[in-house]
Amino acid sequence: MWRETINATSIDEVLPLLAERGPRARLVAGATDLILEIERGVRTGIETIIDISRIPGLERITLDEDLVLHLGPLVTHNQCAASPLIQEYAFPLAQACWEVGAPQIRNRATVAGNLITASPANDTITPLMALNAWVTLRSLQGERQVPLGLFYEGVRRTLLRPDEMLVDIAFPALQRNQRGAFIKLGLRRAQAISVVNAAAVLTFAPGEIDDPAAHPLLSATITLGAVAPTIIHAPTAEAFLAGKLLDESIIAQASGLAMQDSRPISDVRGSAEYRHEMVRVSVAHALRAIAEGSERRNFPQQPVLLVEPDRTPTTLPQPSRHQAGDLIVTRINGKVYEFKGGQEKTLLRLLREEALLTGTKEGCAEGECGACTVFLDGMAVMSCMVPAARAHGAEIVTIEGLAQDDVLHPVQQAFVEAGAVQCGYCTPGFIMAGAMLLEEKPHPTQDEIRQAFTGNLCRCTGYYKIIEAVEIAARRGEMI
Repeated sequence: MWRETINATSIDEVLPLLAERGPRARLVAGATDLILEIERGVRTGIETIIDISRIPGLERITLDEDLVLHLGPLVTHNQCAASPLIQEYAFPLAQACWEVGAPQIRNRATVAGNLITASPANDTITPLMALNAWVTLRSLQGERQVPLGLFYEGVRRTLLRPDEMLVDIAFPALQRNQRGAFIKLGLRRAQAISVVNAAAVLTFAPGEIDDPAAHPLLSATITLGAVAPTIIHAPTAEAFLAGKLLDESIIAQASGLAMQDSRPISDVRGSAEYRHEMVRVSVAHALRAIAEGSERRNFPQQPVLLVEPDRTPTTLPQPSRHQAGDLIVTRINGKVYEFKGGQEKTLLRLLREEALLTGTKEGCAEGECGACTVFLDGMAVMSCMVPAARAHGAEIVTIEGLAQDDVLHPVQQAFVEAGAVQCGYCTPGFIMAGAMLLEEKPHPTQDEIRQAFTGNLCRCTGYYKIIEAVEIAARRGEMI
């Protein structure tokens, strides 16, 4: 594990650290990929983690005067999925962000981190490449802008130098005569790595596009994920679509050409032959959705985020460094804690082993099961994916903090009444997710309850009683 964590408060603090420590240091914002890689022994030699997650101003999504969208390096997948700007001007990216992980993961995982991890199965790279995005990299030597298509050198390899920080993601906003869609195929409905993903951005003849199928295409961009060492274009399909109308025959031919442009391999998630065919199916789905104007049909207007309403990003007044013996000072369930140990741990293990708050459970330690869900500065997160030193100066709520004056939280009480508890191991995580859902949406639909629980696994109940318990708690809240 790492030896030192630095909570940074500005980019000016970060760049000298990167220059000094080189490959022995890693930047983290969400840390959802890096911690897992360290735990599995994939990343070695990392001595210092530089946490940039509370640098002010880096979480913004903006549209400039040139109609270029900018994402700061702290913009999370949940922010993108819920952003009116992204939904209007970069809809394929909103779709992709909504498909990543689960709410607790999307609250921490950043789009910048997804790009830097550079897995060919990562979801946000595909639409961003279709949107002609570029990244800005900064070091003490200056800045450089790199088109996303040139950023990748291979599987999990990029042009980013050890002394550089990605400070901006930018791309042109979709215009009135453009439409886009993103399609993901995974092995389950949530928390799935892509077997294949595809993004399409189509530019029609100028004018109002009320019926896309009736307007000829000026150009097409089709990008494919998980079918090559990096995200790739489907150039034959792109060239074929220029000047065409999107009828079924053209869609079938274009999707077949996209299949020929892919070069997948076989792995544990699917064979090369299966991926080949699924490229054809996925591209056809994307093109058909655009032709029918139905690409937004299944996208939630107000995605479930598991975040307190009106939450503002937290900042630190000054940077802090944490090595063995240095204090981590935090507030948990309204009480101030000071820890002299645990700097090299995850937040989950800090809570269980140092604070002795064992209600938060360790199920998978990989961000898959949700048993370790806690509230960190007003949002639900998987505590097994958070560096312990992130707790410094933070406000944390665990399952032990939900009840007040020996009175159970409404969700806790409803779990008892509905019989939503069997073995009980997953229960703390479900209750935390359910409680935050009711903070965010006091009157959730059943579909929204299901969205809130996509990051939580239960092997006993079949989920029906769990969902019923949240419905009971919501009804009870309506009566208050």
